[in-house]
Formats: sequence, C-alpha cells, structure tokens
Amino acid sequence: MGTNTDIAEVASQWPSAYGKYLPAESPVQYLDVDGQLTECTARYPRPSDERLVQMHRNMVLGRRFDQQATALSKQGRVAVYPSSRGQEACQIAAAMSLRSTDWMFPTYRDSVAVHARGVEAAEVLRSFAGDWHSCYDPAAHRTAPQATPLATQLLHATGLAYAESRRGHDTIALALCGDGSTSEGDFHEALNFAAVFKAPVVFLVQNNGFAISVPTERQTAAPSLALKGIGYGLGSELVDGNDLFAVYEAARRAVERARAGEGPTLIESRTYRMGPHNTADDPTRYVDPDELEANRALDPIARLRTYLEDAGLLEAGTEERIRTEIEQELADALAAAEAHGGPRAAQIFDHVYAEEPARVTEQRRASEHGI
Repeated sequence: MGTNTDIAEVASQWPSAYGKYLPAESPVQYLDVDGQLTECTARYPRPSDERLVQMHRNMVLGRRFDQQATALSKQGRVAVYPSSRGQEACQIAAAMSLRSTDWMFPTYRDSVAVHARGVEAAEVLRSFAGDWHSCYDPAAHRTAPQATPLATQLLHATGLAYAESRRGHDTIALALCGDGSTSEGDFHEALNFAAVFKAPVVFLVQNNGFAISVPTERQTAAPSLALKGIGYGLGSELVDGNDLFAVYEAARRAVERARAGEGPTLIESRTYRMGPHNTADDPTRYVDPDELEANRALDPIARLRTYLEDAGLLEAGTEERIRTEIEQELADALAAAEAHGGPRAAQIFDHVYAEEPARVTEQRRASEHGI
C-alpha cells in the first residue's frame, strides 16, 4: 500500500468540496498495539464496558470456531474452509454496530460475523459441510447467505437498502467484502448506485493484504482503498482493522449517517490475514514469513484483552471460564451439526421442475439407490 504522504499529496490536489469525503491520512487507531488508548477520543468515543466485554467473548469464540472448522476441514468432516484468523475485530465490530432490524451481507470468510448476528454455530458448520440454503433463515437473522462470488453481495445489500428506504423504513444494510472485491465490476456498480440514490448502506472492506495470493499493491495503485469512495461521492473512512474500538465506532457512525438519510459510507479496515486463503491453500508460496510474524504481534484479541485487564474489566480466572464455556458450546454445536446429517444426493433434483420429466424421476431414483 502507499504511504501516508501519498494520501496527503493526492488530497491536496482536490477541490475543497471533496473534503467531507476524505478518509484520514493514516488508519485511525483508538487502541494501540500495546492495548493502550491513543488520543483519538474526540473522534471515536469508547464503547461501554459491558459492550466491550461482550465483544471480547465473541472474538474469542470466533477464533476458537475458526480453529475448530479448520481442523474439521483437514479431517474431511467439512469442505474447504476460509480462515478469518486475525480479522475478528473487523467482523465483530461490523455485526455489533447494527440493530436487530438491520441487514448484514457477509462473504464466505465472515463466519464470525454471522455467528455474532445470532446464527447458531451448528448451522454455520453445516453450511461448510455442503448442506443447502445457507442452513439458517436469512430473514429471521436479517443476515444474507454467505457469498462466495466476489462482490455480488454488495449489489444485493444496495438493492435491499434502497428498497427499504423507498418503503419508508429506517433499515440499514451493511455489506462486508475483502480487498480483492474492490477490483470487481460489482463493486463499482454497487457504490455508484448507492451514492446516486443515497441508499442507506455501509460498505466495509476488510483489507487483509491478499486477494487469495495477490498482494494489495498488485491490484490497485491507489494509496488507500478508502480513497476509492471519493470518486463515487461516498463518505470514506480508513481505520486500523485490528483495533476493535476504531472499527466499531467507524461502522456505528456510518450506520447512523445512513439512517439519518446522509447516504452510504465506504470503510477500509486495514488488517492482516494470519492464515491461508482457505484450507486448500499453501500460503508459504507467497507470504513473507517475517511479515507474517510481525503481524502476529498486532493480534486484535490480545490487544483488547490487555486493555480489559488493565481497566479491571477482565478479572483473573474470567478468561479461563469463558474459554471453558466456549469449548462446551462448540462441542455441542459440532454434535448437533453432525447429528443433522448431510444433504441427500437426490435433493439436487428438488425444486427444479413444476412437473418433473420421467427421465429426471429415473435419475432421482437411481441416486437414491446409489446407482
């Protein structure tokens, strides 16, 4: 990515009218790498103590779920699984910035955010085991199915948000995506439509440094992905994606602006993918081990834990109790997912024809008998 000076130089060449759209020159950080507060309190007020403790638990659970799903994939008990290790602050902040009546549009990598919206861990596991229809009720959780094609969910979020505003509802849509999605045509179409029609939607880009194996600097010449919003007339934010405080407040403020009719916002949350693209990937072929090690020190969970301990919000023994509870919760989720069983092969024929042709009926019967 470009330097902070790059952003400042580019910004100085634009008319003053663009000022309201400009992101910060460097990622806004409320909580530094040592878990200490910075001087950004005026721009990003601190979430409540109770909310922070809840967020910490959700992040710890998300990390453990990620470890469990990764292991299950290697055992052949679920299919290929995309790790979100290191991106927990982005996902928990996004999910918890919304009301229960708002909508979230996640990607395949956003299982942590999906669970934080109230979807059972067993249902998330079943989806990666090949079951159908996302395995949860999108309408009940106001959470769209996890999208595998890049950037398609951005259009869905924009359309839903615009439709809700036309109906006179104050519903907001928040769409998650990765840095690779910003190179897709759907990204352009979603942001352009959202800006023109002031759709109440928030786009949160989790810039984890890689689009599969392609580093960010190989897919854009922009100093920051947040700057892309300016060309569409969107308010833009650049935050430290490993700082839960900054991501949460940026998302919360963007949601408030959208709900007030002030239009969409693009947030770049700069983080780092600490694992492979998915369990079929070998990151040692393209990730610098020294860079990876340096980013391990920026772990969002460790940063928040340090702050909570120093503030007296995480007492001795609390962390161990939380982890014990999570182990039992995820063990129960795995048992429930596997007890449910996988999809039947014959289900591939369901809901295809109003009146099923004889040849399809024959194929269905053959599949049911394993022929």
